[in-house]
Amino acid sequence: MHISVNKKCMITNLEVLKTRLIDRILLTGNQTLLETIDNIFTLSQNPVNEVLDFTSEQIEMLMMSKEDIKFNRLIIQEELDKSDEKWLS
Repeated sequence: MHISVNKKCMITNLEVLKTRLIDRILLTGNQTLLETIDNIFTLSQNPVNEVLDFTSEQIEMLMMSKEDIKFNRLIIQEELDKSDEKWLS
């Protein structure tokens, strides 16, 4: 019986949240916000555990990166930025 009450409360809280969001969406005139909300819904519909197909080149790069990490061949972002600035100038 205690579990049924909790499930009922969760459903009620979910319904309240949905209603509150719908009300706020209907009231806003912020197109950027609405587009962002739409993007969130679109992204949440894509499977999280989607199998990705990598090219052989991508797999090779991933393996090289894994090896770099294993042997501590790393560079901090600041050093990389400085190197990029020097290379670009």
